[in-house]
Amino acid sequence: MTVVTREFTVNLSRRTLLAASSATAVALMTPAGAAHASPVAEASGGAAAAPTAGFVTLLQRAESLLTGSEFDPADPDFATAVAALDTTAAELWDTLDRSAGRTALWPDLAPLTDPGNFGQSYTRLRTVATAWATTGTSLAGSTQVADALVAALRFTHDTAYNPARRETGNWWFWEIGAPRALMDCSVILRDRLPPADLADYLAVVDRFCPDADRRTNSPTLSETGANRTDKAVIVALRGLLGQDPAKLVSARDALSDVRDSGRNSLFRYTSSGDGFYEDGSFVQHDVVAYTGSYGVVLLGGTAYLLALLAGSEWAVADPKVSVMYDAVERTFTPVIFDGLMMDSVRGRAISRERAGDHRDGATALAAILLLASGAPAEYATRWRSLVKGWLTRNRTTPFEGLATIPQLALAKAVLNDDAVPAGPRSTGSHVFADMDRVVHRRPGWACALSLSSKRISAYEAGNGENLHGWYTGDGMTYLYDGDDLGQFNDGFWPTVDPYRLPGTTVDTRPRTDLGTGAGTSTYRPANTVAGGAVLDDRYGAAAMEVIGAQGTTLRSRKSWFLLDNAVIALGAGITASDGRPVETIVENRNLGTDGCHRLLVDGVRLPVEQGWSDEFGRARWAHVDSVGGYVFPEGTALRALREERTGTWRAIDTGADTGGSTYPVARRYLTLWTDHGTSPTDAHYAYVLLPGASATATAVWSRSRPVRIVANDTTAQAVEVRRAGLTAVNFWGAGTTAGITASGQASVLVLRQGGQVRVAVADPGRTLTTLTVELPFPVRSVARADGSVTLVPGRRPVLTIAVGGSRGHTHRAELVQ
Repeated sequence: MTVVTREFTVNLSRRTLLAASSATAVALMTPAGAAHASPVAEASGGAAAAPTAGFVTLLQRAESLLTGSEFDPADPDFATAVAALDTTAAELWDTLDRSAGRTALWPDLAPLTDPGNFGQSYTRLRTVATAWATTGTSLAGSTQVADALVAALRFTHDTAYNPARRETGNWWFWEIGAPRALMDCSVILRDRLPPADLADYLAVVDRFCPDADRRTNSPTLSETGANRTDKAVIVALRGLLGQDPAKLVSARDALSDVRDSGRNSLFRYTSSGDGFYEDGSFVQHDVVAYTGSYGVVLLGGTAYLLALLAGSEWAVADPKVSVMYDAVERTFTPVIFDGLMMDSVRGRAISRERAGDHRDGATALAAILLLASGAPAEYATRWRSLVKGWLTRNRTTPFEGLATIPQLALAKAVLNDDAVPAGPRSTGSHVFADMDRVVHRRPGWACALSLSSKRISAYEAGNGENLHGWYTGDGMTYLYDGDDLGQFNDGFWPTVDPYRLPGTTVDTRPRTDLGTGAGTSTYRPANTVAGGAVLDDRYGAAAMEVIGAQGTTLRSRKSWFLLDNAVIALGAGITASDGRPVETIVENRNLGTDGCHRLLVDGVRLPVEQGWSDEFGRARWAHVDSVGGYVFPEGTALRALREERTGTWRAIDTGADTGGSTYPVARRYLTLWTDHGTSPTDAHYAYVLLPGASATATAVWSRSRPVRIVANDTTAQAVEVRRAGLTAVNFWGAGTTAGITASGQASVLVLRQGGQVRVAVADPGRTLTTLTVELPFPVRSVARADGSVTLVPGRRPVLTIAVGGSRGHTHRAELVQ
């Protein structure tokens, strides 16, 4: 076997996980090998001093975590990865300006003094450096390449990024993006860097990222979440390269925030702002659901530091690291489907061409595997099984095509270990009340709801990203099918009609691009209701009141009831007075580049030609091949459209470092929607999603109606599943529906089976202190209940629930009849 000691990191976006190989992960827990003679400048700027033994060990770990360890270049997976790196790096090398009179390193990143340009320049230099350090690439071991890299780092420092500069533009490049890539380059090239150069690079990091606790350009602002982790990694690498123990202590303690009594500790649950919440939510930028982007960065950065510092005098010893361990299954697992990361928790990253749901999912998987390398066995064993299941099921966009060589080694170690079983798809219902997200998972499919309220933003845009995200938080419904993992990854965001996102009810007014200026911005609507309740981890009820943004009078009340094989979607009180049509989008399915999936409406096969459209006066059901069925219990005026849509990634992302290409992307779509007319008053809708159902099963469901809609108005929306004994209600205020009486707004699920009654209740608006729920049948006693629930038994028993302060979470009781 040929041993390759250094590998690569591809520039995918400004937030790219750097994972270790499995051999590296094992080596992290043991003493390192022979000393690496890395030049480290003394404080005086004089001759280099060889690192002491402790620093040698950690510098070698830093290199391994960045570039990897042993791999077999004859393995086709690794050969493909090396070839991909070589192609990218060789192109960068060929276009790198190495002339004496240069003013920038690459012509498209001029002027170099722009923070986005020098930030990306450092990232490109890191890619070239990793290729130089990887056997099998055309740049491997080249003296010319090494000398050019050293000179390019010097040029960038002198021209654009040095302690004399003042921060302008996006702070992120100055304090995270540029210093991280610079430190990575310095780790790889430390044998080649002149001592004076390294001293200058450490000084520039001390200027712009002196510690992880504070925003340098705003010292009163504490860093939180992923930004804190990013900075902790930078400070640790600076400490290693400069042999500065105090910097390593600072990096380690930033995870626990010991200087601020743990207020911003990453190893604690928060009740506001950024971080992990006890219900599994993760929030960044104060009000954005960000598990799949910033959350993954935090997870990966923490795993990196735990591995880097393991066994040293600076090892992380905080017992509250268990919060991070618990987050793998509480926070991340519910939003990963067969290896992809659900878009409902990726924020503005959905608009990034180089960071689709499969790529962010692969990054999360690699982070989990790295964390498993040092986690207690009871955690690590479960995680490896979960990841193996995700890896083996995702053949749409295999991990092998997304991962770096170190990440591949981690994954292949799990795939080749017969002692690790492939875990099945997780199932269950999850209401992440603290980030206004709902996820319902069944063995063959999953449904995610993206809600918003005065607490959680409907979208985030900015720095040129997510320009058309207007309705992504208005109840957008993501349907994931195990047989079609490319739905939202295959050119969806640049080509989908952004006014017709599945599950939304929208005013058809024209909108202007979001977030075209510097910095990021969010929009929080005025509604309070967004959330729901879960019963037995199997059934869910979710609700959202839509109050349109400035410029529209649209109002609507929307409910989703999440069952074993169906999602019941109800809307009521749909009202607007702006003189524009209002629509509810049942489906807008991406059929790929040449899809012609058969569409049936009430059993009639309809044309497959692009541009076809029609309206059906009282449709009862529809079916789309390879997707599933749609039932309209009350009959509906259904409209359908086939169209090929062309767009560009640049149209939705013009960001300096993430901006998409201008290359046209074309995809076919099949859209189903209900037109509520111009300026509707108290309009409504009802439809049922039957994921994966056949046309025959859909027709049978439509006739047999196993789920009865009991109410669909502005007082309550409710369904009954009589065979299961389930009643589910979203109350919009005090009232009685299906025999259940509530004293105020509430989500209520009641399951009555054999002498037992199980009840789940939540206040999705978080406006009440106490809520009472009266049941329509006698109950004798309480078998078990949350401490917030009390019962007055009788022929019409009354449950009193102390919902105040419960943050919209579910309260449960099991009763005996």
